[in-house]
Amino acid sequence: MSINTEKNIEANLQIGPTDRGMVRIFISAGDAEIPMDFEIDEANDIAQEIIAAANAAAAIAK
Repeated sequence: MSINTEKNIEANLQIGPTDRGMVRIFISAGDAEIPMDFEIDEANDIAQEIIAAANAAAAIAK
C-alpha cells in the first residue's frame, strides 16, 4: 500500500495537548486506537510537513 492507494476506511482523527506537555495525535478506526505523542519540536515539524503537503496538493489541483 502506498500513500496514493485509496481505501474506503472511516477513521476519526483528534489532535490536542496532553497533561504532560506533549502533542497527541489520536486515530481511531473500528476497534483500533492509535495514540501518538510528540514533543513540541516534533509536532511543529509535523505541522510544517502537513502545510507543505497541502501546498503541493493545491498546486496539483490547479
